[in-house]
Amino acid sequence: MASNGNVLVIDDDPGRAEGLADIVKSAGFHVDVVTDVTNSHFSLAGSSDLDVILCEMDLNGVSWGAARRTLREMDIQVPAIMLSDHAEAAQIMTALRLGASDFFVRPVEDANALVKSIESCVRQRQLRRELEESRKRLEAANTELRGTVKVLEQDQQAGRQVQLSMLPATPLLLGDYSFSHTVIPSLFLSGDFTDYFTIGDSHVVFFMADVSGHGSSSAFATVLLKNLFARKRSDFTRKKDDTVMSPVAMLYRANQELLRLDVGKFATMVVGLLDMERNTLRYSIAGHLPQPVLVSPEGARYLTGSGSAVGLMEEVEYTEHEVSLPDSFTIALFSDGILEILPCTDLIEKEAHLLAAFDHEAETPEAMVDRLGLDHVEVAPDDIAALFISKRS
Repeated sequence: MASNGNVLVIDDDPGRAEGLADIVKSAGFHVDVVTDVTNSHFSLAGSSDLDVILCEMDLNGVSWGAARRTLREMDIQVPAIMLSDHAEAAQIMTALRLGASDFFVRPVEDANALVKSIESCVRQRQLRRELEESRKRLEAANTELRGTVKVLEQDQQAGRQVQLSMLPATPLLLGDYSFSHTVIPSLFLSGDFTDYFTIGDSHVVFFMADVSGHGSSSAFATVLLKNLFARKRSDFTRKKDDTVMSPVAMLYRANQELLRLDVGKFATMVVGLLDMERNTLRYSIAGHLPQPVLVSPEGARYLTGSGSAVGLMEEVEYTEHEVSLPDSFTIALFSDGILEILPCTDLIEKEAHLLAAFDHEAETPEAMVDRLGLDHVEVAPDDIAALFISKRS
């Protein structure tokens, strides 16, 4: 069974036109006949209902040379099969130059060959229509996608402003002590977060969190951690609850809250309590790399400590460490995004390179940022957060 399709027969000889039309109709095609070419109008563009044209070459008063120039300027999308009484090379070349899909000599002795040629043209036309429809759908989808992406970017930018507003003041100066931070997101929103705030007259609580993944869900987890520390700070003031004064206790609470959130997020963390009166530091580490760096006139070294990341499992164990700080020092904490921009390839080499980047003297946080090139990072492969705590005697 031949495929259905719309065929236009063009011939100024009504007898020949009807004879050809009968062959095409018997094959199951819908046929229209045009015998007055000069006074007929039909579309050959992509929107045309026509599938194929059967056109007589020996039309009275038609110059195919002139017609070729006209056709070249038109959007011809309907394939054509040319017919002629003469199988001359010149006729065939003219047909091909006009863009004909096929050429037949009258009388058409092999009607099956003609039908197969028409079927081929119909399939070609249908394929072009499908491609055009696919292109239109794709353009519409792209337009919709661009609109969605624009709205998403606006939402992300708004979220970024909210997240920035949650960060503490930088720098924060408390007597001889200075606290400052830098956060560079790989996207609009960051899964890295840091905070610090005073407790009473002589203590400062600080933490750094590196939430797994990127984007909105990771940023939401940082909001939860920010809220946790804010609540426990309030509990200390209003309820005399000293949980916030214990780095280990805060890690246990963070672990419970992330597990309750149940969004598949975990975080590495460092939580510290700085006693400005005694110049001591109590801290606890939950799977965080790189470990905090203590820079003093004696050199730079990593502060030791280990523990499971928060939000991974119910049964965890954290250890608290206490160190007496020198009269002049800088403590530098980084999220693991800092390791992505270091020149080395091996983790041990990266950690050694990071340690060697600091002078033997406790330099300023601004100098550290410049030394590590953080102020020149335009596109970060991973979120980067840095926290600096300094004291100058």
